[in-house]
Amino acid sequence: MPSTTRSTHSRRSAVLLASTACLVLTTVPPAAASPEAGAPTPEVTASPEVTASPEVTASPEVTASPEVTASPEVIVLPGASSAEGIARGEGSTFYAGDLFLGDVFRGDLEAGTAELFIDAPDGRLALGMAADTRRDLLVVAGGFTGQAYVYDLSSGDTVATYQFAPPSPPDADPPTTLVNDVALTWAGAWFTDSRRGVLYFVPIDCDGIPGEFRTLTLHGPAADTSGLFNLNGIAAARHGETLVVANGAQGELYTVDPETGDSAVIAGVSVPEVDGIVLDHDRLWAVQNSDRVTEVRLSADLTAGRVEEVITSDLFQVPTTAIRYEGRLAVVNAKFDTGIPPTADEYEVVLVHD
Repeated sequence: MPSTTRSTHSRRSAVLLASTACLVLTTVPPAAASPEAGAPTPEVTASPEVTASPEVTASPEVTASPEVTASPEVIVLPGASSAEGIARGEGSTFYAGDLFLGDVFRGDLEAGTAELFIDAPDGRLALGMAADTRRDLLVVAGGFTGQAYVYDLSSGDTVATYQFAPPSPPDADPPTTLVNDVALTWAGAWFTDSRRGVLYFVPIDCDGIPGEFRTLTLHGPAADTSGLFNLNGIAAARHGETLVVANGAQGELYTVDPETGDSAVIAGVSVPEVDGIVLDHDRLWAVQNSDRVTEVRLSADLTAGRVEEVITSDLFQVPTTAIRYEGRLAVVNAKFDTGIPPTADEYEVVLVHD
């Protein structure tokens, strides 16, 4: 079985001893555990009173315990030519993109299945994405095209297309624009651009109608574009009052004020080659192209963080983005180690415990 490795930081020795004592129990894979701590035990009744020469009857047939289906470790995106972004939908539904074709797959994390959902028009790309289940929309970053797309989450139809910046010429070195990732707030969608010190905002009203976009100029460390690919992952904190962004070139996390564009470093965190991020209250997972996911515990004021653990897996192959579901992370393998565009035979989502 492929192994998942965790490196844990700042644990007290008492916790370490307790964890070691429980190692045999906590490392049993889901497939080995009975559902709900085992099938209910049938009620035991007293043996009948014994009379002279009783007739001997056969013992009741023992039935097998219900079969336990193991959670999938890998979900293949059938027919994908590449992969990069992922979004969580309702329940166990997820969406994942074909980076260089722009197509979107829809899958089920419990069933371990995926199928083509949106056959995108020629010329589109699909990088980071987010599903707005309240307003029934899927928003997708368009990479080197300088674009972003809004799709109907039920039908897959295109609702809106945005041209944030002129497309990067094919021969541009470095690229001039790379609309890379997106995060949702109650007011709309925020996009990063890895080649420009700005964020783009698309307002979305309560009826799910997207409006005209605006560009927010950044100030402070988040405005740094000295690297090849800079701002990447993005998440909304405090109900959208603060944004958290990741810089892959610097290996840093920043907070951004969405009103002013002012930014600040989140101290104490180093995550080289960070790509997408997942934020859940004070816990943040940074997906790194170096085949690891780093969990960070953030301070209440978001000014600092500390590394809690580093998750690695034999199944990782240049992971880029992730979502969280029922104590697990669903991580996309982009396989950029095979080239850009990549040339792997298949692309998949890998599930690991968070």
